[in-house]
Amino acid sequence: MNKREIIITFIGVVVGLISGYAYYYYVGCVSGTCSITSKPLNSTLYGGVLGGLLFNMISDFFKKKQS
Repeated sequence: MNKREIIITFIGVVVGLISGYAYYYYVGCVSGTCSITSKPLNSTLYGGVLGGLLFNMISDFFKKKQS
């Protein structure tokens, strides 16, 4: 991975963290039985992982398309 890909993945993680917490805050799980959305830490970390993976996948797609 070069520097550009690392920065794009990091931005994806940050966007995912914010999105994960926003999902917990606005949607969440009232009963507490949902494993991901019942606690803000779980939802935030899950969002960060998904954001990093998504942005990394998009970065790889555009890199292959340019070659």
